[in-house]
Amino acid sequence: TTLPIETFEDAVECVQYYSFRWLIERYHYTLKSGCQVESLQLETAQRLEKALATYCIVAWRLLWLLYHERSHPDDSCECVLETYQWQALYCSIHQTTQLPENTPTLQEATIWIARLGGFLARKGDGKPGVKTLWRGWKHLDDIAETWKLAKSLPNNIQGAYG
Repeated sequence: TTLPIETFEDAVECVQYYSFRWLIERYHYTLKSGCQVESLQLETAQRLEKALATYCIVAWRLLWLLYHERSHPDDSCECVLETYQWQALYCSIHQTTQLPENTPTLQEATIWIARLGGFLARKGDGKPGVKTLWRGWKHLDDIAETWKLAKSLPNNIQGAYG
């Protein structure tokens, strides 16, 4: 570091700064690999700025989901997902129209989102990464919006189509 270290407190502060480096690296990795901002074919700096503003929020949300699930896996998935989102996710993954009695955990929902993104969830596969969560999240958005639309239809139309 180039910061002056004169006391033990200075050293602790410097180590704390350095501990954030990994998180910052993961954030940039998420922007580059998960959101694929380098492959955007935008013609003006203004368009790129707007896209980056949006993707920065997406990258933050994906990292937040990843780290929140790893530190609080047994929390309700409703701390991250809207009710209609987890319901659509559950029914899609389990190929059913019957919802569970209890709200799934954050760990369960994260695995299901990752499965939508191609994660196989085999015993030795470990935890899903940012790329599979990003791909899964995009699929979940489509599924959840369709779920919400179907639930808004009058009952007589719902019965005719599903």
